[in-house]
Amino acid sequence: MAMKREYGQEQPYWPAGPFKIRLPFVHYRFEWADFLQGLIMCAVCLSAIPMLQEYLGMPFEVALAIVVLNGALYCIHVLLGDPVIPGWVTPAIPLLMLYVSQFEMGVERMHALISFELTLGVLAIFLGITGLGRRMIMLVPRAMQSGLILGSGIAAVMVIFNKGQRFDSFPLTITICIGIAFYLLFSNHFKSIANNNPFTRMLANLGILPVILLAVVIGPLLGETEWPVIEWGVSQPAFGTLFRDWTFFGLGFPSASMFISGLPMVFSAYVILFGDMIQSQALLEDTNQARPDEKIDYNPNRSHIIFGMRNSIMAIFGPDITMCGPLWAAMQVVVCERYKKGRKAMDSINGGAGSFRFGTLAGYFILPIVTLVKPILGIALASTMLVQGYVSVRIGIMKARTFNDLGIAGVMAAVLATRGAAWGLAVGIVLCLLIQLGNKKEYEKYLFYNHDEDEDLKTND
Repeated sequence: MAMKREYGQEQPYWPAGPFKIRLPFVHYRFEWADFLQGLIMCAVCLSAIPMLQEYLGMPFEVALAIVVLNGALYCIHVLLGDPVIPGWVTPAIPLLMLYVSQFEMGVERMHALISFELTLGVLAIFLGITGLGRRMIMLVPRAMQSGLILGSGIAAVMVIFNKGQRFDSFPLTITICIGIAFYLLFSNHFKSIANNNPFTRMLANLGILPVILLAVVIGPLLGETEWPVIEWGVSQPAFGTLFRDWTFFGLGFPSASMFISGLPMVFSAYVILFGDMIQSQALLEDTNQARPDEKIDYNPNRSHIIFGMRNSIMAIFGPDITMCGPLWAAMQVVVCERYKKGRKAMDSINGGAGSFRFGTLAGYFILPIVTLVKPILGIALASTMLVQGYVSVRIGIMKARTFNDLGIAGVMAAVLATRGAAWGLAVGIVLCLLIQLGNKKEYEKYLFYNHDEDEDLKTND
């Protein structure tokens, strides 16, 4: 039976330096509702498989091993005291796709990915230990932050609509699915009716999952995919092949030049994921106001260390193109909303977040779930990227505070999406020096948006 907490105190834990170790059934109540939701939502995480197949040339079973390993590491956030549902660094995925595509498929491309992810992990750990993360971001001009996020959104759309890419393979299914996805996620009309009945409320809470399940039916009906062949049993990720053929144990360690060439991409990814930590803190502070019975402790430095560890481990044992981010915002919102209903609904936020991620991890091994979505994973990827593109473009524009910011961001974004992170950052720096230098008053004169009121959330893993 889980330890009880006193009113207004933190959930019990075992102290371990910067970490607070919490185990299910020992330190928090296991929340079966969130576990079952995790079982269903694992289908979203599985959409990483076509990325790994297309950009790294991995067989399905090897890509599944990557997803499982990543899923196991998701669980260490709550285990070590970070009360969040972690996810991908989704806005940076298109930029990383563009970056690794510059290298020849095979050993060279894997070395590029390994060196990038290991550098990102070590950087995050260093910034978490020293507490320098926030100061580092403050040095990046708003125009460049806007350009990075805007560029990632443009790149996400290009990944799907470039000639010969996903849209050409499933044009009708993607059109229908993304149209419904945009309605469910962003439509003012749907927001106005979402709480009218249990069905629309459920749709609102499931994010992009209903669209993925819809594609399972629509794709075969339109003749663009095969009907799924449901298999029973336990899935078999190919961990042995992964370690032997896709990590530096078999490929050798990347050269120093690989680490140097990846630095602009590392910086770009870090700027993007830093926003997730700000969002995590805002969500948990808002949630804590509704539940004074539990003191929620969110420490950005601890979060840095944990997702830095995840990226470092994945770089060594399973290089992953989705990267390891600190938040899956859409599902964090869903869990927080259930938590706000009171202690009977969810005893501790740690229980909800931890149980959800245990659910997604269990789902990867349930073969009927994996085989159900296998034929439409390309469509799931397209839907994920297009939704992320929409959100990134919107947030990127909102990040800008002046007309000059918008101009710099637009040019930087176009270069970044077409030529990569190094070119994009170089253009952003030069334009900021040429245009913004000595023009400080413009920030106050043309301020047109209150960023503290922005409620946009990422809608995928």
